[in-house]
Amino acid sequence: MPKIAVTGKGGVGKTTLSALLAFTYAEQGANVLAVDADPSPCLAEALGFPAKLTANLTPIAQMEELILERTGARPGAAGGYFKLNPRVDDLPDRFSVSHRGIRLLELGAVELGGSGCICPESAMLKALVTHLMLYRDDVLIMDMYAGVEHLGRATAAAVDAMIVVAEPGKRSLGTAAQIASLAQDIGVKDLYLVGNKMRSETDVAFLNEHGPDLPVLGALHATPAVVEADVKGLPVYDAVPEMAAAAREIVARLGQRLDNSGAEEDSP
Repeated sequence: MPKIAVTGKGGVGKTTLSALLAFTYAEQGANVLAVDADPSPCLAEALGFPAKLTANLTPIAQMEELILERTGARPGAAGGYFKLNPRVDDLPDRFSVSHRGIRLLELGAVELGGSGCICPESAMLKALVTHLMLYRDDVLIMDMYAGVEHLGRATAAAVDAMIVVAEPGKRSLGTAAQIASLAQDIGVKDLYLVGNKMRSETDVAFLNEHGPDLPVLGALHATPAVVEADVKGLPVYDAVPEMAAAAREIVARLGQRLDNSGAEEDSP
């Protein structure tokens, strides 16, 4: 089951793509675990989770008593003694909610990269992300913050695909290149690019010409229907058929590339 991290500059459509991917894999019959790793979580809304379910969601980083129980220290207690590898295997099922074949978990905002804080909550989230990447038999879709903060070197190699989302503009593509460089630095091997808010084939050509040197999986085109779906609180996957079709194509292309990559590794 592929482990996919979705990242990019703030506002480029990471959450929209994450939701589209989650629905596509669920439609194919896979067990999908969608993880919202953004400090301002909104993946639940993009997935159309009912309010009665999201009312039961609390970001793991905000669960002070749980963090104290598992690490031996209260959140914010930097510099003290605490467990660096707390037990986390029960957390995905205990603190997630499910809807339409998709299980959703919220992490909360703590930096976890090489320059992140050394504190109980970061230890908890780092252990949880490692567990999700290495030991869960789900399709994992991680809607990340604008960067690679939730991935350390220990888990980067377990990412089957990191998808960088970009708009057809030099600032967005510049940020995409920076993210790709950081991801490669910590050991992410399979990086891909997806364009969003494409207005024409000219924008698609601009993405291919000026974007980072990454394989392009596809493009999502700009349409007022996406904004209308958001206003109505409807998942884009349901409300905008052309976006759902584009997501299916992206998943198909990614599957082909992952299959080819696996075949190359297995060959003598």
